[in-house]
This record gives sequence, structure tokens and C-alpha cells, in this order.
Amino acid sequence: MRFTCNWLRSPSSSLLVLAFLLLGLPLLSRFALSWSHPYGYLSDLAIGSLLLITLHQRSWLLSLPLLLAWGIFTLGTAELVNAVGRMPEPADLHYLSDAQFVSHSTQGAGLSQPSLALAIALLIALYLGLRSWQKLRHATPLSSTWLLLPLSLFAAHTVLQQLKPSEADQWLQFNLPHKLLAESTNSSQQYLADWLAGDKPGSPPDISALNQLDLSGTPLLTQAGSARNVLIITLEGVTGAYLKASRKAIGSSYTQDPMPRLSQWAERGMLTYDYVLHGHQTIRGLYAMLCGDYNKLDSGTPKGVELLNNAERSEQCLPAQLRERGLSTHFLQGAGLRFMAKDQIMPRMGFEQTLGRDWFKNKPYIEFPWGMDDKAYFEGALGYVQQLRKKRQPWMLTLLTVGTHQPYSAPQEYLDRHATAKLAAIAYLDDAIADFLNALEQQGVMKDTLVIVTSDESHGLENVRLASAWGFNLLLAPEQAQLPALKQGVYGHVDLTASVLDYFAFPIPATISGRSLLRDYANGREIMSYTNGLLRQHDGQGTLTECDFQSVCRRYASPGFITDTANYLGRFAGKPARLISQQAEQLDQSLNSSQGEQSYQFANHQPVKLNPSASDDWADNLVGAQYLTLAADTQTTVTLKIRALHMDNQGGKLQLKTKEYDRDVALVIPELPLLTRKKPIEVSFTFNNPEARKAFSFHLIGQGRGSVEILNFSVRSTPLKTEEKLLAAQENLDEIAPSDALTN
Repeated sequence: MRFTCNWLRSPSSSLLVLAFLLLGLPLLSRFALSWSHPYGYLSDLAIGSLLLITLHQRSWLLSLPLLLAWGIFTLGTAELVNAVGRMPEPADLHYLSDAQFVSHSTQGAGLSQPSLALAIALLIALYLGLRSWQKLRHATPLSSTWLLLPLSLFAAHTVLQQLKPSEADQWLQFNLPHKLLAESTNSSQQYLADWLAGDKPGSPPDISALNQLDLSGTPLLTQAGSARNVLIITLEGVTGAYLKASRKAIGSSYTQDPMPRLSQWAERGMLTYDYVLHGHQTIRGLYAMLCGDYNKLDSGTPKGVELLNNAERSEQCLPAQLRERGLSTHFLQGAGLRFMAKDQIMPRMGFEQTLGRDWFKNKPYIEFPWGMDDKAYFEGALGYVQQLRKKRQPWMLTLLTVGTHQPYSAPQEYLDRHATAKLAAIAYLDDAIADFLNALEQQGVMKDTLVIVTSDESHGLENVRLASAWGFNLLLAPEQAQLPALKQGVYGHVDLTASVLDYFAFPIPATISGRSLLRDYANGREIMSYTNGLLRQHDGQGTLTECDFQSVCRRYASPGFITDTANYLGRFAGKPARLISQQAEQLDQSLNSSQGEQSYQFANHQPVKLNPSASDDWADNLVGAQYLTLAADTQTTVTLKIRALHMDNQGGKLQLKTKEYDRDVALVIPELPLLTRKKPIEVSFTFNNPEARKAFSFHLIGQGRGSVEILNFSVRSTPLKTEEKLLAAQENLDEIAPSDALTN
């Protein structure tokens, strides 16, 4: 017993626990998750040994935050790869560290790796417990000479990647801290390399092949289509790999068949299998497909939000074009509308009716945190179609599901039949969409309606090449006999608007980009995508270029964009890689050309019912001002006015929060007074942006018994004057000074 106590008090016990936590556990979990790759193991050893040397015999005041951050990164990577088939990026670190989002996203299904979470928590607690018990005054940190070990491992990882680059997914080659470290140092290294090579910025690259309308192909139809109506069905997160004909067309090695019923429907229409999704996030996918333009290939303010300040461009989106030609236009989704401001963006695109979760009166089959389950959603949507058909006016209806969004929605009978909640949700969606299409056919809707089935983004598939960018487009038209079963060629969401307008032989605005799916082209085309942290460009001449977060690009011989395998041709960096990034930056150019000035209005003058209690910054958010980019050296003014429509005597309590990448940002925001029937809330405040704020969001949280109307929620940013910049810089230094004093 005395020996055990003495050993527990000795530094060797805590060193052993720390070593197993930082070295043993990552290696074992990598093996258990089937992520085995030499570069991945090397990355784990490098980061683990660096932390081990840094933390051994250090105070728990230093150890606790570093170990918690490391644990969150490790668990978060496993969860995100399992959920959406990609490694975290800096833009979504909030998914790993914000307890509310993690709680909301794991509701129902829970963590996919509970054993890993438990092991991390227990080992951290054991280590900190031993360190508290041991006498720190006798502690001797490891010599700095030991740092040569992790530095050698990092160097070996870098050299091996240079000598023998791997096509494996990023999470197989890196752990998250190593990836972030490499990403943060890459820009300075690239700048130095360019300077030594004498590279200087040149003229912007030509992007005309990417952002211009191309109708040079041979039409598949001899005359304008006969359909009167348009129905676009958008399935949340579904990848093209789920359709049997798509897998067969590219010779995919993915052997599962998660959507057999939709696959049967795909054989009855025209399926475009080499179909590119240009990015992640629903609002970006909707913008690309409905406005004929690339969504931003970065995490800046979505173009859909910028569309609120660009009436001229919004009138060229597909719903506005069809409305101008006599169709009534409708948007119906299964989730609430306020998040990401779809309650305003979709009307701006030209939808006369924009409806969300509150429209549905039919009872859902299961409770789901994001909205209607897919079966109940499509039953409601079928009723909506029936209402439209009773009117003489032709119509356009865009549908958006939500059930295949993490944490995934499926009844218990589906969960019992499938290995994961994700597969169960996909099977549930497969039955729901197949039943919906069958009902449309039985009711004669397809005789006079152009039906397009696609997805907003792809939640990816582990170990399936390009799955995060692999979409699909299933077109069902009255003229089906004239259309091929498989559409050859590379297409993407940027082509959908031009394709629908071309089907009707309507004039297409010159600002619309892309090709028409209703035409055959003799030559290839350039196309770009940014998913899973990789910027990809196909030149239309048999070469796919893929650039990673380190600005290292690899070329592959690839006749199309989506292929199961491709021949590696070599790698490059420096100026050629920078030209590809510049192409993406040009496509990203803001719709707002006000040179630093931005002005958004997020009030929609619609009644909003408050919840008696509010605890979730996402589900309870009352305003859709999310993911904005506020330029550097600007001042932002926020003006808010809210009135009570119906309110009990207790009044309503409201709070305004600000977040960057969905993590709380400490800004000086005035406390909102109690909202009553006699006293509305009127508040205006400003804050400076000495540096650019990205993925910046406002969260207006309210609780009470009653409903409110947001009369004004404006966000206006203007450039700071010289003296204001100096004052803002001094204020920033004053805020930093106290924390610096604590560390000196």
C-alpha cells in the first residue's frame, strides 16, 4: 500500500497517464476508427509528444485549458468526420467548442464516439487529480532539448509529404492541431518562397470560362418544353453516391445502396451523375442553383445575404425570372426560416410565398430539433402542390427537406434496421421522396410539370473520393422520351438556372453563368468547387487540380470531375497555385461594390411567437443576421426596434448576443429593457472593427408569453476615418493590456 501511494505521488505516475492520454489514446482511436495511415500516426506522435513535453510537471492552471482544447479537437474531429465526412476547418471550430451547438446537434442520436469521449474525460481528470496530489514544488519540467523530438517528427511528416504525397483524406494524414498549425504557418512560408523566387503579383487570371453563359451546345429538345410548372426538390445533404446509376456510371467502389427507391426513379428520368456541388452550407447551395452564380468559395458573407442589397442582380435569379413570365413562385422548407435570413433572402430571389415549419398543420411522426421529419414534410408538400393545381396560374415550387441533417431524423423501426442514425435517416428520406414522386405521378402532376430532384450540399462519405463535392441532378420532364437516361458531361449547381430557362426557351440574362443541361456540348468546360477544405478546378481538358490548405496543389488526369480514381500527375505550389486561388477570389467578388460600406436590414415585420423559456442560441434565435463579414477598419452601427403584439403582464425578456464562427464575442452591447405592450424596445449602438470579422452573427434571444414584431434590425458598416482608426487601435490596445500584464 505504501509503495502504491509513493508511486502515485511520484512524477512518473502522472507522466505515464499523460503519455497514454496524448500518445496512446490517439494511436489506438485512429486504429479503432479505421483511420490507419502512416502520416496520421506520425502527426499524432508529433503533436502528442509536443504537448507531453510542454505539460509535464506544469501547473494544472496551464494543463487544464490545453488538455480541454486538445480533447475537444480530438473528439470533435471524430464526430464531424462521422457526421459529414470531412475534417473541421477554422471556420467551423465552433462545432467543437460550443456546448449549445453540440447539445443541439447530438440530440436524439447522441455522440457517435461515446467511448472516446469518456476515455478523454477520465484520463484528463486522473492526470489533473494526480498533479494536484503531487507536490509541485519538487517538480522539474523536461529539458527543452526534448523539443527536438516533436520537431523532428514534424519535419519528417513534411518531408514525406513532399517526397511521396498521398491522396488520402485529410483526417487520415493529420490530426486537427497539426492541421491548424500547418495552416497558420503556411501563408508566411509561401510569401517567403515567392519573395525568394522573385514572384510578383501579376494581372488577374481570366475567369470568363467560369462565369459566362454558354448556350453553344446542341439542344436535346426540338422546341420549348411543354411543361407549365416547375418543381425543384432539394434533399438535405444527399450525395450522388447514393444513386445506383451514378455509382455505376463512374465505376464507384462504394458498394452500399442507401436509396434504392430513389435510384429506381433515377432510371426513369435524365440523371446527370458528374454533377458538382460548389460548397457546403444550405444557403450557399440554394444561391448557386437558383441564381446561376458561384456561391463564395470561402467562409465570407454568403452571396444570398449580399443579395438583400442588390435588387438588380436578384431580379435575374430563377424565381424572379419565372415570376416575370407569369408563374407564381413558392418556397417551402421543413425547418424554420429565420436562421440565415431565408425569410428575406428567398423573397428577394423572387419567391412570392416563402414558408417554413410554421406553415405545416399536419402532425410530425417524430420530434426532430431542426423541423419536420421527411415523411410528414412530403405529405404536407403534397397538399401544397394540390392547392397550387386548383388554380389556373402556372407555378414554380422549390422544396427543401431537413431530416438528413445531423443529428438525423428517423423512426425507431428504421434505426433498428440500420447500423447508424445517418443511414436510417437516409432510408427514411428514400421512402418519403419515393412515395411523394409516386403520388405526383398518380395525380398527373408530371404530365405538365418539369421536376428536378437534387441536393443543397453533400454530407460526404468516408473513404469515397470527392464525395463532399458529388451531387446529382435528376430531371423528369413530359418529353422524357427525347432525353437520355444518363446525361454526359460535367455540370453543377451553377447550371441549374440556365437549364430551366433554356427548357422553356425563355431569354436568359447575361449575368447568369453556366451551361444548360438540356444541351449536348462537344467540348469540356472549366468548373470549380470548394469542399472539405480543398479547392478544386477542372480545366475541361482532362485535368483536375486540387489545392489543399497549405496551398499545395496536385494535378490528376481525370476526364470528368467526379471519378472514383484518377492518375496522379504531380504537385506544385507558388505562383501557379496562387493563380488558382485568385480565380476563386474573383468568383467570390462581393455583390456589394460599396468599397467597405455595408447595409443590411433583417426585420421582416412578421409576428414572432416567443417561447416561455429560451436556452438555445440557434433554435430560439429571432433574427437571421448570420455569417456576415465586417471589413477591417470599419465601424458597425446596429439599430433595433421591437414591439409587442400580444404580451402578458410579465413582459418579454430579450438579449442580443454576437458571435464569430458561432463562438461568443465580447462586445459592449447595451442590455435590452423589458418589452411590454406599452413600451417597445428601441436601441442603437456602435462598435469598431480594427480587424476584419468573419462569420459574424447576431443572435436575438427572447422569452415570454406572447408574440413580437421586429420593426427594425439594421446593420450598417462604414469605413473609419483616420482619427477614428487611431482611437480604435488605442481602445484595442487598452483591452489587450490587462491580459498581457497577467502573463508578464
